[in-house]
Amino acid sequence: MNASESIAGLLQAFFTERLMHERDVSPHTVAAYRDTFRLLLRFVQQRLCKPPSALTLTDLDAPLIAAFLEHLERNRGNKARTRNARLAAIHSFFRYLALQEPMHAGLIQRVLAMPAKRYERKPIDFLTHEEMQALLAAPERDSWLGRRDHVLLLLALQTGLRVSELIGLRCEDLVLGPGAHVRCRGKGRKQRCTPLRRDTVTTVRAWLHERRGRPEDPLLPTARGGYMSRDAVAYLLAKYAAIAKQNCPTLRTKHISPHVLRHSTAMDLLQRGIDRSVIALWLGHESIETTQMYLDADLALKEKALARTAALHTSRGRYRPDDRLMAFLNSL
Repeated sequence: MNASESIAGLLQAFFTERLMHERDVSPHTVAAYRDTFRLLLRFVQQRLCKPPSALTLTDLDAPLIAAFLEHLERNRGNKARTRNARLAAIHSFFRYLALQEPMHAGLIQRVLAMPAKRYERKPIDFLTHEEMQALLAAPERDSWLGRRDHVLLLLALQTGLRVSELIGLRCEDLVLGPGAHVRCRGKGRKQRCTPLRRDTVTTVRAWLHERRGRPEDPLLPTARGGYMSRDAVAYLLAKYAAIAKQNCPTLRTKHISPHVLRHSTAMDLLQRGIDRSVIALWLGHESIETTQMYLDADLALKEKALARTAALHTSRGRYRPDDRLMAFLNSL
């Protein structure tokens, strides 16, 4: 076996040289790509009865990749979006191979030609103003953990931060003087500042006074003082959603995830008449087109548009005054 054709060497170089050194991708990207290739190599090992370290580039042809993607959907129960994310990681690796192994250009191009799968796009879930208030009222604020969780929910609903941005906040990321705002390092390592309302500033200032952390300490720590995990946020949200559903019946039909809170912020801004470009900046979207999904989900805007349309049985015509005096007044 040619050493240059060894999947082991090529894959190691792809992670260490291309992803970590040349592109300097985030740890989240490395972890996502790692999981994809762990699944792929296990599948290939079972299919070809060869250990991953013995695989060559010619083993990973387009039919085998297609069988792996079908395995993800049928046997692992993955949806089309997850399947497409795995394929994107494989495509990234094969684009790297196109430069390293031009002798296998035909095999590489066949894999790169594999398309992403189309899927049904459903309207996004979001909370109304009343539902957000019910969720904020769920934590018991007579305990330290309850006050922390209330601050977490309040910041999530007011700023629309991603869960990774929220749990990564440090005490020094809050600026509570004139022009109060929160700083975060968002997707793509982009720094952004999100303004805070007066009521949020009051609550967060009280929390910082109680928290008494150093500038570099996590704003929303665990009981042991470390950073919260995504799973911890999801657990707390499910806990408080169950409590809020007892007082707000409309919540009983909704599945509330951390990202639903982000959608709720965007919909609240949209319904208050905020321009889409401002919402995109607020949420840290790469493109303004990303905010189109909020317009699609806003039934209130569609109802306003419907109210301006004429009924089907109404005859169209141009208004003509029935009196000269009325015509004169209308011309003023």
